[in-house]
Amino acid sequence: MASSSQGIRVGVQIILGLAIVGLAYWLYVSITEPWQVIEQQEEMTQMTRERMSDVRAALRRYEERNDRFPSTLDSLHLWVRTDSTIQAQRDSLFGVDAELDSLIFSPRTGTEFEYAVNDTAQVMMYELRDPDSNDRIGTLQPDPTELNAATWE
Repeated sequence: MASSSQGIRVGVQIILGLAIVGLAYWLYVSITEPWQVIEQQEEMTQMTRERMSDVRAALRRYEERNDRFPSTLDSLHLWVRTDSTIQAQRDSLFGVDAELDSLIFSPRTGTEFEYAVNDTAQVMMYELRDPDSNDRIGTLQPDPTELNAATWE
């Protein structure tokens, strides 16, 4: 009789031990999964902002050479890919890991950045927006202090 009650006690202890391990795993996952999602979102935001900064660098270089901003991002992209000086300075201008084929596209969804030029004011202005967030560089308002200014800086 004593051996059967001891067997039941050992069985209950094993079941409780498995329940504790299972609940500990569930608790770990429920804490770490949301944190991983937040870290991935922050990484994507950083990648998008770096890409927008690369586009800003290209826009500034284009404006230095041509005394105007390009009318579209496609024309900027074509200029960046074909200009020999840009190709020679590619690593210093955009960084070693920059892929020029995807320069004008948001890394979040692959959607092209939104771009507009205001060439009617005394100071030519542009606005570059990420379609997937509120990040932007520049403004279309005739405010020279906002030229090349990013919302996150």
